[in-house]
Amino acid sequence: MKSLRLAIAAATVATLTIFGATTRVDAQSFDSIEVDQEDFVLVAAPGGGLLGRPQLMIIEQRTDERLCWSESGSQPTEIDPLLLNFDFSGICGRSTDSNGYSIRAGDGDVGSRFNLEIREENGEFTLIGRPSSFPTNPYRNSSPINLGRTFGQASNGFTKVFLNPGWRLTRRSLDGRVLGHLYLTNDAPLATLVEGGEPVVTEPPTTPDEPTPVTFRDVTNDVYATEIGRAVEIGFIAGFQDGTFRPRTAVTREQLVSMVIEALDAQDNISIALPSQVTSSPFTDVARDRWSAAKIQFASQSGIVSGYPEGDFRPAQEVTRAEMMAVLRRAAEYRKRVLGEGTALTPTQAVFNFSDTQGHWAGDVISSLSAYCGIASPVNESGTAFAPNTDALRNYAATAVVRLVDCSN
Repeated sequence: MKSLRLAIAAATVATLTIFGATTRVDAQSFDSIEVDQEDFVLVAAPGGGLLGRPQLMIIEQRTDERLCWSESGSQPTEIDPLLLNFDFSGICGRSTDSNGYSIRAGDGDVGSRFNLEIREENGEFTLIGRPSSFPTNPYRNSSPINLGRTFGQASNGFTKVFLNPGWRLTRRSLDGRVLGHLYLTNDAPLATLVEGGEPVVTEPPTTPDEPTPVTFRDVTNDVYATEIGRAVEIGFIAGFQDGTFRPRTAVTREQLVSMVIEALDAQDNISIALPSQVTSSPFTDVARDRWSAAKIQFASQSGIVSGYPEGDFRPAQEVTRAEMMAVLRRAAEYRKRVLGEGTALTPTQAVFNFSDTQGHWAGDVISSLSAYCGIASPVNESGTAFAPNTDALRNYAATAVVRLVDCSN
């Protein structure tokens, strides 16, 4: 359940750029990791240039925000590359040349020996590995390796390529870093593939069964039902022993602190070590043996929360929606700071123009968090009012923290 965005970098066969520095890397040093095959489609696409030869295009669905392609028909299957119609940055991936993909056999990266190529023959397209003509290539006079076919040609020119048994997509990695480059992988040794031997058919790793969604009898029709399930899955909030979630119960200041600290600790590369025993009261009204004392102390020392001028914290006081946004803003900045990413919260979407936050003390915070993964949103996701001075309820609090967590993905 823990997830932070993995570093993605484009790489050629022999040259890799990492953190702005170009380092010479032998192709055999690269490793590979498995990917979900359902997130990709291979396409024989219309080519450019004077000859107009077809080219291989690999499309990746990275998020569920918008579909990157659609399919219709069979033998052949026509692909509609929807990503060509919108700014697909962060949503889709598209690879169209050897910088984006190459062949990998059981004995390593063979991109320098065989080039991927789409050929048109017998009324269909075939995907082959054509041996390179480099004098140092021991396979330069070998026959092509057959990787896949389209079973016909789609009328719009974009035809799905079906990989032959034994072939699958994997992603290149180096020293534990996952790179953007894709491999068409077969676990058989290259010599076996070149000699026309039987490829090794390796089943992609099975995806573990999805956990049974957590359901509460009082959230079935709640607008935040999905987010509540996600919050329980992450583990920073739970239901009650009577099988309810009580989505419209107000959240207290100490409950919000607990949710935020637990959510941060559930993420990769962030480890929050709370003391087993608090030696002194973090605030005048927070006893050192209070259940939330350690979390409040940590949040205060980390700049995520602050007390009142009188020196108290008021842990049992219900928190307003505006106050919750202030805490989540600081929590987001804390996360970026400990990960060495600065503290600027780069907008991910357009700012929402609320009708009731102008001139409010938290107006700027609410506005910025509306653009940061939609953490700030209208009451019950309807209308234009944020209602900054009303109590933050459990359903929206869970949702806002989920959005904070998932904003790093």
